[in-house]
Amino acid sequence: MKLSPTVVRDHIDLPQGFPILVSQTEGVSPPFQRLHWHTPLEINFIYSGSGYYLINGGRYDFRQGDIVLINSNDLHRAVETESLVMGIVMFDPAYLALEQRYDTELLVPFREMGFRFDNVLNRDHPELMKLWSLLAEMREEYLRKEPHYEAVVRAQLVRFLAYVNRYFSKDAGNGSLHARGTETIRNVLHEMEVRMDHPWTLKELSDRAHLSTSRFSSLFTQVVGTSPMDYLIQLRLSKAVELIETTDGKIIDIASECGFRNLSNFNRLFKQHIGKLPSELRI
Repeated sequence: MKLSPTVVRDHIDLPQGFPILVSQTEGVSPPFQRLHWHTPLEINFIYSGSGYYLINGGRYDFRQGDIVLINSNDLHRAVETESLVMGIVMFDPAYLALEQRYDTELLVPFREMGFRFDNVLNRDHPELMKLWSLLAEMREEYLRKEPHYEAVVRAQLVRFLAYVNRYFSKDAGNGSLHARGTETIRNVLHEMEVRMDHPWTLKELSDRAHLSTSRFSSLFTQVVGTSPMDYLIQLRLSKAVELIETTDGKIIDIASECGFRNLSNFNRLFKQHIGKLPSELRI
């Protein structure tokens, strides 16, 4: 979808190292009454009242008990019709990039909105309360901030998305085509993982998938939720964290082993994504 240049992007300030926000709102605040878009993925769960979303030109009514999904870059605005109270979860699509090594369809409910999934999940589905329970636990953990709450919140979010995939997918009609695309990306992910230190380029990865760079980038982002090169950075940093915490190897050697050719660039990316410098993990 081409976004109108008159619509301003909302810059959602997600914490570094733990890019997820869980909040609650009564009514609809002015910034969300206007047409807007943002990069983070968004989950709304309606505690009480009613309203509707305008999303990419379509109207989606919701009421107490509903769960609404909004994809990155969706042009949307919320309207309250009666005493609206909703919970909100926002998170960076790249936050779960590493989990997608094992479940490449984890973010498909967002990526195939209007195709295999609906923005408003079926309120009559018998498994909807299972999703509500996970969101309630996620919010409680986020607010209480007890030791290791980040890991619990992340785990609950992964379970939520897995259950949405399991229970709320519609009959797509061309599942074999989707499966082939997913398998193509799965093979490339495997190549990236086993040859992490290789200086991959977008062209080289595209050639592995036998696709043009534009088609490969689009398919990769649809399946994984982030661009190929951003995912590669996440993959390398995850391995670096593991090696720093479990071995006595020199930081410069670990950086090289994980595919970083420049130590200052490694330190910058590590601080940006992990929230600490590599050396601080050993203090």
